[in-house]
Amino acid sequence: MGTHNHHNDYNFSEQFQFSGIAKVLSLVAIVVGIAAIAIGLLSSDHIMVERTYANLLLMGYYFTCVCAAGAFFVALQMVTQSGWSAGLIRIPQAMASVLPIASIILLIIVALGLTTHNLYHHWHAEGLTDPNSPNYDKLVAGKAAFLNVPGFLIRQILFMGTYSIFAFILAKISYNEDLAGGLNSYKKSFKLSAIFLVIFGFTTPIWSFDTIMSLEAHWFSTMFGWYNFAAMWVSGIAAIIIILVLVKKAGYMAWVNENHLHDLGKLLFGFSIFWTYVWFAQFMLIYYSNIPEETVYFYKRWEPEYKPWFWLSIIINFVAPLLLLVDRDAKRKQNVMLFVAILLLAGHWLDYYIMVMPGTVESHRGFGFIEIGTAIGFVGLFTFLVLSKLSKHALAPKNHPFLDESLHHQI
Repeated sequence: MGTHNHHNDYNFSEQFQFSGIAKVLSLVAIVVGIAAIAIGLLSSDHIMVERTYANLLLMGYYFTCVCAAGAFFVALQMVTQSGWSAGLIRIPQAMASVLPIASIILLIIVALGLTTHNLYHHWHAEGLTDPNSPNYDKLVAGKAAFLNVPGFLIRQILFMGTYSIFAFILAKISYNEDLAGGLNSYKKSFKLSAIFLVIFGFTTPIWSFDTIMSLEAHWFSTMFGWYNFAAMWVSGIAAIIIILVLVKKAGYMAWVNENHLHDLGKLLFGFSIFWTYVWFAQFMLIYYSNIPEETVYFYKRWEPEYKPWFWLSIIINFVAPLLLLVDRDAKRKQNVMLFVAILLLAGHWLDYYIMVMPGTVESHRGFGFIEIGTAIGFVGLFTFLVLSKLSKHALAPKNHPFLDESLHHQI
């Protein structure tokens, strides 16, 4: 008996048409974001301006992290020679292709945060490293070899530039594979992915130390980098799920089925638990040891305006996926996965909010149009850029050596 050739059942040359309501909504969201940012930056209220810069840093970092997670997903699938994901790889590739733009935006934000309005005032302020200054801070001075403006900016450019170059090249090689065929493109991607994963794994903790942990330079945690990486990875998987489900609901990618969604659901579920493990380990060790220079971090986050958000974050990012995704069938249902993925993206926005705000907006904090509008704007920008990129190439990597395995994937 012959084996049925599934390649004949699908149109692997189909391209996503980014138009209509999806495009309009993304553009409207961008306009809302621009309006919120403009209102904040042009305000005569110093605190409002401060909040706006903090929200720009939050969303710029989040935007870049999700795109970087797309590049990490592509490289990881390549190095592990995973066949199941070949049919949906165009989605994380589109996210990875947007990483250079996200990196430039974040670089502009951190540069302005150092110059125009000092987001990093805990280590970048006059006299902190001068023993003769009344503002001298011995602890910050001890970290000055690492925490200084030239070193900070060089590392930002080096890290994000490297990630962006690898992301761009990996996506380009895959697109060229559609035209050239053969195994040359795959072999190049495998080697580049292996190099990228080593670089990415060793440098992302340092990147998070610089961009986020240094907002409160007196405090440090050796687990902070992995805590950020876990949040980045969960957010990236959630974004892939949302795009995949919505694209399928629009009638595309018929070759992707509930088995592929199930695997994405397992990753989302498993790494939500891993995020919780790192979150708990960092929190509990500091809480239990009760060392003043460590507990100051969580003391700020237990102030009245942050404490409800602090506990809501753990409920959304741990309890919700635990209860909603523990069942096998739940991970195979599009609507359930879509809901949980959106919930977790919102939950990790809250997670980043708790990381950023207490160290940047020191007094008269608030929550309102600036926070919501900035978030909406960046969601619109991410949607517009990723879906525009997705629409430029065929949705299936038709010459991928593992595409047939992906078509026959069953769990």
